[in-house]
Amino acid sequence: MNSTGLVLEGGGMRGVYTAGVLEYFMEKDLYIPYVIGVSAGACIAASYLSRQKGRNRTVNIDYARDPQYLSFQNFIKKRQLFGMDFIFDQIPNKLVPFDFTAFMQSPETFLVGTTDCYTGKPMYFDKETYGSDILTILRASSSLPFISPVVPYQNKQLLDGGITDSIPIKKSIDDGNSKNVLILTRNAGYIKKKPRMDWLMRRTFRQFPNLVSAILNRYSMYNDTMAFIEEQEKAGKAFVIRPAEPLEMDRIERNPAKLEKLYEQGKRDAEKTYGSLVTWLNAQ
Repeated sequence: MNSTGLVLEGGGMRGVYTAGVLEYFMEKDLYIPYVIGVSAGACIAASYLSRQKGRNRTVNIDYARDPQYLSFQNFIKKRQLFGMDFIFDQIPNKLVPFDFTAFMQSPETFLVGTTDCYTGKPMYFDKETYGSDILTILRASSSLPFISPVVPYQNKQLLDGGITDSIPIKKSIDDGNSKNVLILTRNAGYIKKKPRMDWLMRRTFRQFPNLVSAILNRYSMYNDTMAFIEEQEKAGKAFVIRPAEPLEMDRIERNPAKLEKLYEQGKRDAEKTYGSLVTWLNAQ
């Protein structure tokens, strides 16, 4: 599997689909040597790389109805819909401990994509640059405009990685991976639409004009990336796993039954495609 990457899309609570796929990968002891993700995809990948089976399900489904995890109460009190302190401090450090040692000792390369608010460009962090600050970088990668505050880190102001590189396959290719496995959280054929209320974005982020441009152009970047992925798939250079059944939830879903259903769908889709995936991975 040399020169093979695993590329993970974000999508908020749709990330439980990715959790299901990676749970099946762990059951099969399948670990791809290079992993890159943004937002929820990066968060799910962390527990995959620390080899903590079941952790992603516990964190993202069992805690979903906790108002500290996701609620309008959080937004009213702290201007953040997701409780970022709860998710990136209390849960990994106390409630559902994250195995930092196993994560740092894992042999895989792991890059987390973020967005630099000043430049409006993607910024990627690997183990050598984030080290023990992995939770801060995951928080930055998951901080959506309007519903999460900007995250300061190393003289940078960072936000969600999906703004500027929603599915970082080109970064993986640039890093030397000629083949890529992609786990996407949208159904086939999804097209992102142009955002509305650009005046609100310009007013809210007036100190970050390049960020505003990136947000307004995200739909075009996303759709271009999807077209590129389709080309890579036809050329045999990409293996795509995505929800086979129509999605019935969005990025802020709290219903455990719906989340469990999507998680199990991820496991089923991984199981159904596993034989083909192994054959593809072993092909020259």
